[in-house]
Amino acid sequence: MTDINDLIKQMTLEEKAALCTGASSWTTTPIERLGLPELTVSDGPHGVRRVANVSDLISTSLPATSFPTASCMASTWDVDLIHSLGQALAEECIALKVDVILGPGVNMKRTPLGGRNFEYYSEDPYLAGQMAASFITGVQSKGVGTSLKHFAANNQETQRLTISSEVDERTLREIYLPAFETAVKKAKPWTVMCAYNKLNGTYCSENYRLLVEILKEEWGYEGFVVSDWGAVHDRVASLKGGLDLEMPGPRDRRVKSVAEAVRSGEVDESVLDESVRRIMRIVFKAAETSKGNSFDINAHHSLARRIAAEGMVLLKNDGILPLKDQQHIAVIGHGAEDAHFQGGGSSHINPTLVDNPFKELQKLAKNAELTYSEGYPAGSTFDQKLIDAAVINARSADVALLYVALPDSIESEGYDRSNLDLTPQEVSLIKAVTAVQPRTVVILNNGAPVVMGEWINGTAAVVEAWMMGQAGGGAIADVLYGKVNPSGKLAETFPLKLVDTPAQINFPGGNGEVRYGEGLFIGYRYYDAKEVPVQFPFGHGMSYTTFSYTNPKVSAVTFKDKDGLTVSVDVTNTGMVVGKEAVQVYVHDHKSELVRPPKELKAFTKVELQPGETRTVTLALDFRAFAYYHPGFQQWITENGEVDILIGASSADIRCIQTVKLESSLDLPSLLDRESTVREWMEDRRGKLALAPLFQQMTAQIKAAFGGGEEAGMDTLGFLMDMPLLGVLDFQGSALPMPPEDLVDGLLAQVRQN
Repeated sequence: MTDINDLIKQMTLEEKAALCTGASSWTTTPIERLGLPELTVSDGPHGVRRVANVSDLISTSLPATSFPTASCMASTWDVDLIHSLGQALAEECIALKVDVILGPGVNMKRTPLGGRNFEYYSEDPYLAGQMAASFITGVQSKGVGTSLKHFAANNQETQRLTISSEVDERTLREIYLPAFETAVKKAKPWTVMCAYNKLNGTYCSENYRLLVEILKEEWGYEGFVVSDWGAVHDRVASLKGGLDLEMPGPRDRRVKSVAEAVRSGEVDESVLDESVRRIMRIVFKAAETSKGNSFDINAHHSLARRIAAEGMVLLKNDGILPLKDQQHIAVIGHGAEDAHFQGGGSSHINPTLVDNPFKELQKLAKNAELTYSEGYPAGSTFDQKLIDAAVINARSADVALLYVALPDSIESEGYDRSNLDLTPQEVSLIKAVTAVQPRTVVILNNGAPVVMGEWINGTAAVVEAWMMGQAGGGAIADVLYGKVNPSGKLAETFPLKLVDTPAQINFPGGNGEVRYGEGLFIGYRYYDAKEVPVQFPFGHGMSYTTFSYTNPKVSAVTFKDKDGLTVSVDVTNTGMVVGKEAVQVYVHDHKSELVRPPKELKAFTKVELQPGETRTVTLALDFRAFAYYHPGFQQWITENGEVDILIGASSADIRCIQTVKLESSLDLPSLLDRESTVREWMEDRRGKLALAPLFQQMTAQIKAAFGGGEEAGMDTLGFLMDMPLLGVLDFQGSALPMPPEDLVDGLLAQVRQN
């Protein structure tokens, strides 16, 4: 077993500094005299983008399986399936001699305009965290590492290299950090990648609070932190801020600056040694897995097809799907012949195979006549002739299948979307086709929500097929013909219009800052709180069968937070075909000191049921399921009181409610100070006890001085309660036994003693 500490003692200062900066675009610096090999990394997370020449940052990569993107993965709501995907990716990493794949991405979908949203899982931190943890454990179970990214608050492409995400502590803790926290604690990724942006004014690559105090110390992270490619501005500042490895390399000036900083005493050598230790630990761990050989291309293509089908969401269906005995099917849309299956940017894969959607449809529609019309061009230009030809085709058919894909020019890494619309050509095409053919099915290929108000009412069915991966063409055919019963559910809300979205007023920011003014209220949390109607809610997804929820139970009506709670419900397939249902559990706190969203997802599972079959689904809720982050206490807290357990098929389709009583086990310190209001004193357990002798006398004197009661037109008690205690005492002047300041300080002393 290699003694890393002994090796560090043998290293020169220059060798240590060199190890903390990449040797090439995709490799770390080897130290041959000490037997330390290089570490090879590759873009991901939907496939292995292995560049043959590690000195090339951007070039054609070696063939690999292009799996569905994260928006499709998350819509499976199937952690076991994502674990299998991770294992397949690891097998391809091994074959292509890659030690660490750069992914998964768990940033929140703060706005559906985010250009990179197809690479991220969800608007909900719990769902994103569970997906990421499963992905990571799948990859790392095969001896290949992952890089959890982009840490943190990387939620837009606009000015992504320099923008400062201005986020309050509670919002950061409850929305933008939990998915990272879950993945780190549950799955232990080998590396964590810091984001380009600043967080509250400090670059993430230099953010000691983020990288050291939270990630390494509070969460106990033991791997190393790597920069996003080009995210380092000052290598010495980033080293002090907790960044272990800068990529890409080589960067000789950066290496020299680190060595000089240690020699001058600006940086203690122990700080550098810690980064070296973290990197070496992972390098040696990666070397334990032999690399080379091949992977099963066909098996991985089949897995990609399965994931794509499981992630597709049946948004609308008037009964036309699954297709049955149609004799003439009009297949319309450029996306039917040229599959749109992945996004642009660093995750772009050179696929091993690509299913042609039209040809895959032909394989299942053996007795039907299929006629094809392009419908819209590859780009964003407008061509009325293509629409006219499609209308003629659709009018004479029994059903029209309209494959619609957003072009790369609208949705890609590097830029955000300007709107949520399909192209003008595509909108006009859908409206024209549905006007002559009411039996029209729209199949969407996109990475994030699109608005549908202009055209959805004319359709018979809508299938969200996402950026579906290289086998998605076959998966669409499987769903359309019922070979696969759709079971995907939305991992993000589809709004009716852009102006309804919570971040819109503050997006994309200006003057170098973007303020997260919506706070906790992103996605369904916002739409619920504001009672804003949506096109399709979070968690929505139809099936070719139906499910009933009955007999909800909880393990205890009254429970202590530290013990958690077990929730169960009987789910029955009440239809005629086998199907899968994603059962979702949300929590609603009746009352809390600080505002909370109306409901929050805290558990889910996916269950497969035969027709008529009933199965009891059981889910566990832990302390964090009931807690919220209190910035005053700087910790997660629970409060005594009633909590609703909401069991449903989506955030808007709650089937069962169980009300329980939570008993908090926390003994929190008092936050009272000289500025605290009377209400705050009376709501604080210790404060109420200390103030009680004075309270009755104080209220009587205030009423006498100012009048009170309804006849005076004044709520004296309400007026009193929301004033600082010190201010109330000031009004009593000579009636007090001592100056108000001394009296309040004495009460505070009592509070702190109890």
